[in-house]
Amino acid sequence: MRDIERQTDRGTEGQRDGETERQPDISPVSPSLRPSVSLSLHPSVPPSLLVIWAEGFLSRLSFGVIGFALPVFADKRLGLSLTQTGFLFSLNLIAEQLFKPLMGWVADRAGLKRTLTVAIAMRSVVALLFAFAASPLQVYAIRFFHGFTESMRDPSVSALIAENAKKKSVASAFAWYTTAKMSAGSLGRGLGGLLLWLTADNYSAVFVIAFALSLAPLLVVGRYLKEPEARSVTEEKDSLDSPDSDEEFNGKRPAIFPFAFLAFLIASSALMISSLFPLLATKYAGLSAAQAGLIYMIAPLVTIIAGPAFGWLSDNVSRKLVLMTRGAANTLSSAMFFFFPTFSGLAVGNVVDAMGKAAFRPAWGAVMAQFAGFDRRRRARTMSYLSLGEGLGETLGPLLGGFLWDTHGVGVMLGARVALAVVAEIYAVYIMNRSHRTDRTYRSG
Repeated sequence: MRDIERQTDRGTEGQRDGETERQPDISPVSPSLRPSVSLSLHPSVPPSLLVIWAEGFLSRLSFGVIGFALPVFADKRLGLSLTQTGFLFSLNLIAEQLFKPLMGWVADRAGLKRTLTVAIAMRSVVALLFAFAASPLQVYAIRFFHGFTESMRDPSVSALIAENAKKKSVASAFAWYTTAKMSAGSLGRGLGGLLLWLTADNYSAVFVIAFALSLAPLLVVGRYLKEPEARSVTEEKDSLDSPDSDEEFNGKRPAIFPFAFLAFLIASSALMISSLFPLLATKYAGLSAAQAGLIYMIAPLVTIIAGPAFGWLSDNVSRKLVLMTRGAANTLSSAMFFFFPTFSGLAVGNVVDAMGKAAFRPAWGAVMAQFAGFDRRRRARTMSYLSLGEGLGETLGPLLGGFLWDTHGVGVMLGARVALAVVAEIYAVYIMNRSHRTDRTYRSG
């Protein structure tokens, strides 16, 4: 009997050895291999990355409608001042920054897909609640709840993109995601202006339509997105030790705060006018809601090309150059808005501003992905810490913009935006040069 058992054991070991010998034959299709991403929709792009891009497009389409209708609703129906409107658009960002570090921890523990799915479902509830809002207090409460849902969504999305993108093409992956979001946001805002015109300012009907649109990304993510596979500590160490791992930092993790502060400066300058643009078009330039909505339809024609192009430049030429484009765009667009308050002037300024956004997001996403790559078990938390600086800038921007416009006029507000953009440009040069000096010192040591 013992002889039979030994023969059986040897036979089993032989089968295992045979499986080990045949393993290289199936390795090219192993799910553990990292997929590649290029500027074109190549078959090597993983399905999960396509799902994330689709989610970004569909989600932003819905909330683009709300983004146009809400400030007009706050002005005409609720009678809010510009300062109060600026606070309204900062309130959800305040909530987002309060909860984002905690939600990054939750995403790492509960799973990226599960956290993202719950966040999208709650965002749909936000869109529906706007249809029944009738007082400033109700709108403020809904915006705060919206910020909580964003604190769940953003770290998960950023981590999912970093997980599915090839290291050499991370910025391009973020570029396609940003292009999808910006194009849909512009289309959504244009649709919002058209819907207000078609419904004769029936805000409830517009918000219900936005709610219906918000269900599409929930279905896409729930049905097609896959949770990234967990890797062992040994695999993570091998990834960090690989020749192409984090070339900019050469495997050495720099301090997070300087980069988070850079994102704060850039975002605060950008968001001073972004949320208030519908009011800039209708109150300052005197355009109709339909004309203002049409301006948003023009930007995607440019950003659909500019976004991937800036992603390629960040991956292959200079990340510092691409990051600095955001500040230059803020400066030029502010000049266009002030000196040419016409349909054509605002349209050109909006396109320039959109190009700046298209440049910033891929480069910034690649920086966040590099930081997150040092510890994949804490990837969502790292993303949340870095995006905290950007979120604080997005919070301060509308508050500062609305206050300056309300108290000193649109010229002072746009001038302050230019000054903040210049400071961001100088700091971007300093922080990126310092990171390269640190990298050279690390290599020579």
